[in-house]
Amino acid sequence: MNSKYVASALLLAALALPVSAQAQGTVRGAQQGAEDGAKAAGPVGAIVGGTVGAVGGTIGGILGVQERPRFREYVVRERIPSYRYEQELRVGTVLPEAGVVYYEVPAEYNVTGGYRYTYINERPVLVDPRTRTVVQIIE
Repeated sequence: MNSKYVASALLLAALALPVSAQAQGTVRGAQQGAEDGAKAAGPVGAIVGGTVGAVGGTIGGILGVQERPRFREYVVRERIPSYRYEQELRVGTVLPEAGVVYYEVPAEYNVTGGYRYTYINERPVLVDPRTRTVVQIIE
């Protein structure tokens, strides 16, 4: 009986994660879901939690849908220089060590997790400053 759940969880993870991996917020949602699932139910919980978290992160993102236009306007008003990134910019991109400046997200936007923002190719992006990984692109 237990092996049926494991097989189902693995199949669900294999099918759902690649489909949702291109959306905003997926990386953070998957990471948080896997951590929460592992605490609750071990390795199987991590697999299921990662998949569910990825889907949930895709829907909500880090910066809520309603906050994105206001945040984008804020970044443009700040007139910070835009870093020119020559490759495709997408969620999961690891930015270079040198040349990119990260800024604190104002508290009014309720972004948790220590994320910072920067301006890449005239687009505001949220970044995990510990890994320099793009976690959300604000369109």
